[in-house]
Amino acid sequence: MAKIVPSVFGADIGRINEQLQVLEKNGIDLLHVDMMDGSFVPNIAFGPDQIKMMKKGTKLQFDVHMMVYEPDRYIPRLVEAGAHMITVHQEATTHLHRTIQLIKSYGVRAGVVLNPGTPPSTLEYVLDDLDCILLMTVNPGLGGQTFFQSSLEKIRKTKAYIGDRPIQIEVDGGVNAELAKECTLAGADLIVVGSYLFEGDIEANLAELAKGV
Repeated sequence: MAKIVPSVFGADIGRINEQLQVLEKNGIDLLHVDMMDGSFVPNIAFGPDQIKMMKKGTKLQFDVHMMVYEPDRYIPRLVEAGAHMITVHQEATTHLHRTIQLIKSYGVRAGVVLNPGTPPSTLEYVLDDLDCILLMTVNPGLGGQTFFQSSLEKIRKTKAYIGDRPIQIEVDGGVNAELAKECTLAGADLIVVGSYLFEGDIEANLAELAKGV
């Protein structure tokens, strides 16, 4: 079974506390939080201070997805803000191994994000240090995009590449209930859902998603 991980980027910021309470009530325990610098991706969102404030109002654990150049600058502050897992883009840091070790030095789970055009083979020499591989199923930084169907084969190849290592596969971008099922069947463990989940009745959308995972 896979786990649904709501992305707060798709939430209504004016109703954020209310919506997080709905998630908790319905058994969600992990929240995907996007950090964007306006340079690596075109949007700006959720710096360490905002994440810290958000964490005060919920018991949810935070899966922080860093879409920023030079992520090492912010990792200590994200840990202080309450991050449970931190993922960094393979394409955004020159010294990937050092960045992973920095995250793990704080006792926090570490993952690497791969853009749609980046193959899993780029992780060959850090694979044994990872807790998670996050596969972008759209180009990062913008909500409401259409899922790339080629991502399903990439999930299967990543699953085979990992082998018996205890690494979770996370997918992020354009996922609805039908695609959540397909991603789960392909081998994904964590399914990030944003726009689809928060548009309309959150409880009904979670129930629909749960049928496929």
